[in-house]
Amino acid sequence: MKADMRIKSDVYSITLNNTKAAKDFAAMMPITLTLEDYAGSEKISDLPSRLDRSDSPAGTDAKKGDIAYYAPWGNIALFYGDARFAHGLVALGKIDEGSKMLSLYGNRFEATFEISE
Repeated sequence: MKADMRIKSDVYSITLNNTKAAKDFAAMMPITLTLEDYAGSEKISDLPSRLDRSDSPAGTDAKKGDIAYYAPWGNIALFYGDARFAHGLVALGKIDEGSKMLSLYGNRFEATFEISE
C-alpha cells in the first residue's frame, strides 16, 4: 500500500507492508502527528490507538528508512539511522527515499500521513 508523508512543503512516498498493524495505521489516515527525536536515530510520535500486531513477529531490528510501531509505548517510529533488535518493534513499511532528511527537521515537527492512489 502506498502513502505520502508531508513535512512542511516536502512530500515523501512511503510503502506500507501487508500486516494487520500496517493496515490499522493506514486506516487512521489522513493523520497529522507531532514527531520528536529519540535516541539520535528515529523520530517518534504517540498514536491515537493501539495497532493489531497479531500477525507480526515478536520484534525486529530497524534500518534507516524503516517505519515501525513500538507496541510497549504505542508509538510510531521513523528511522533515519539503524537500530538494534527490539522486542515489541513491529515493521510497518519503509520511506521510499529521503529518510536521512528526517534529521534535518529538528527535534520536533509535524508530519501528515495520507493514502496515495
